[in-house]
Amino acid sequence: MSHNLPADLRYTKSHEWVRQNPDGTVTIGITDHAQHALGDIVFAETPEVGRELAAGDACAVVESVKAASDVYAPVAGRVVAGNGALGDAPEKINTDPYGDGWLWQLAPADAAALGGLLDAGGYEKVLAESAE
Repeated sequence: MSHNLPADLRYTKSHEWVRQNPDGTVTIGITDHAQHALGDIVFAETPEVGRELAAGDACAVVESVKAASDVYAPVAGRVVAGNGALGDAPEKINTDPYGDGWLWQLAPADAAALGGLLDAGGYEKVLAESAE
């Protein structure tokens, strides 16, 4: 099974992706695999701007016709933006999970923490193991 895994992103075992932005912030969303598993997304709740998150905090919710799923902070930091467009168009998470379907942006407490996340190959292994 082939997965859409952009090589320039980092990933978590809980199916979040992280993109480093030029200004030092990161953009976070759920992976193509996660949106496929959830099915048609009907609602998304993003964390409030200014909220301080610890790595692993449940801070966003994505709801599909099948289930509601928590989304976790991949690294610690302060929320600097939420994707307000998802209020009217949560289906963007299905159609463009790595683009317009992003969930929130974070100013990481420690930029080096990103190095501890999975690369595309590491995430592919996690998916392969969970499929067995």
